[in-house]
Amino acid sequence: MAGRALPSPRPLHRLDALGRAAFPSGATALLMALAVLAIGLPGAVPAAALPCVFFWSVFRPAAMPPLAVFGLGLLQDLLGLAPPGTGVLALLLAHGLAVCWRGALARQSFLLVWLAFCGFAAGVTALGWTLQAALTLRLPAPEPGLVQLALAAGLYPGLAWLLTRAHEAMRRAEAAP
Repeated sequence: MAGRALPSPRPLHRLDALGRAAFPSGATALLMALAVLAIGLPGAVPAAALPCVFFWSVFRPAAMPPLAVFGLGLLQDLLGLAPPGTGVLALLLAHGLAVCWRGALARQSFLLVWLAFCGFAAGVTALGWTLQAALTLRLPAPEPGLVQLALAAGLYPGLAWLLTRAHEAMRRAEAAP
């Protein structure tokens, strides 16, 4: 209509930016909930969380801030029935190391990034096993940790493919006027 001002697109732009900012942690939390419901293995929750936290920490660290990682770690502990704080510490440590090494990792081929992730996953699994041993004052069985490591390493390629598509779509949306 002539003479009538169109509403400002600013609120929609802010809502879009908020959605893009919340997507990485929200999608990770949803995946963790689906992992516990669909699979029923306690090791599936950390195996679903770690690839997502690692990916976003390397390729879009602003979208996965430490506070979001803390919340995801707490959710991991609650869903996985782990001693409180073990998932938080493991994910925060993985996030911090991934952010520190992101300059080198982001430029590498998928295979090298996957191998680096497998190293991260092995370290996080070992840390979780050590923390559980220290908190329970007995040595836990290694099999659940090995299953978690194998699940995380196996899930990473598929999740990385999906998350790369989401990351590219977010970049295109940000570049659009």
